[in-house]
Amino acid sequence: MSAIVLNEKMEKASELALPESFSGINPHNLYLYVKSAQAAQRANTAIAKGRSDVRGGGKKPWAQKGGGRARAGSRRSPIFVGGGKAFGPQNNRNYDLKVNKKQKKLALNFALNEHAQNGTLFIVDSIAVESGKTKDAAAMFKALNQRDTLFVKELLDEKTYLAFENLQATYVIEANELNAYLAANYRSIVIEKAVWENLVSEAK
Repeated sequence: MSAIVLNEKMEKASELALPESFSGINPHNLYLYVKSAQAAQRANTAIAKGRSDVRGGGKKPWAQKGGGRARAGSRRSPIFVGGGKAFGPQNNRNYDLKVNKKQKKLALNFALNEHAQNGTLFIVDSIAVESGKTKDAAAMFKALNQRDTLFVKELLDEKTYLAFENLQATYVIEANELNAYLAANYRSIVIEKAVWENLVSEAK
């Protein structure tokens, strides 16, 4: 598999072969990482009142015997309208799923290898919009001819950030923010050469 090397005009200049360590990775690593990332994004705000949380219920609804009905002690019981919810959701649940460091690295390498297979992994010397204008960032994105793109920059400067901030279908991040979830979530990815070299050295 190869990554496409781009020139300053975001046109194909050459190709760069991926190391062997990027191939033969079990896709289950990516599944586990994406599942963990999505679980971490859960707001965990769903909550329902139990029978001890709703108002009322101080008086027994009807006599214990003689009415021909089942005995009842409180209107707060889940069987009554307006009563508490039995086994309802509580906002104290922990959705965190642990993924170890090795699996995170394998998941990212698998996602990058998939992009290389699809011809959507691009490497460029520098990702910079010195003008800070969105139209210049849009021209860079348009030259790629992709539906959406993740741009990975070694160090993100303010002008480049501002240029991409309001541009739909693109997202620009620093190298330390790159993860398998983001890599898999975008249909193409552009990585600065310095960042790519660090990824390759870590994969060995």
